[in-house]
Amino acid sequence: MNGKIVSMGLLAAAVLAGSARAETPDPAVLAYRLPDQIAWQGDPKAGPLSYVLWGDPGKPGPYAILVKWPPHQMSRPHTHPNERRVTVISGTWWVGTGKTFAPETTTPIPAGSVVTHFARQWHYDGAKDEPVTLEIVGEGPQ
Repeated sequence: MNGKIVSMGLLAAAVLAGSARAETPDPAVLAYRLPDQIAWQGDPKAGPLSYVLWGDPGKPGPYAILVKWPPHQMSRPHTHPNERRVTVISGTWWVGTGKTFAPETTTPIPAGSVVTHFARQWHYDGAKDEPVTLEIVGEGPQ
């Protein structure tokens, strides 16, 4: 009887161990990149880093990009020709409106928030004490 209990316990442990093993997903079903595999472009000392998810922000048509602002980096007042939708993935994004650059008056937008940047409206944004990662979806120039 004791031998049966031990055998059943070993069988259960083997089944559980086998089910916990991770398998590589079928590449015909999905493709993925882990965070350390993202090929960020740009100079973190001069502004944000970016990674194109799909489309091309420099050409007509829809696109999506990831943008990573290093701490203490902000854009200067600017506009975009088309509306853009922004999701804050991590960190706190600081946004300001108008043509006058005044980082001390920016509004904190925490992770999980969504923002619409309307076309041709002056704004500036970036990070303060922590990095921030955004997903931006928009239409390239016409």
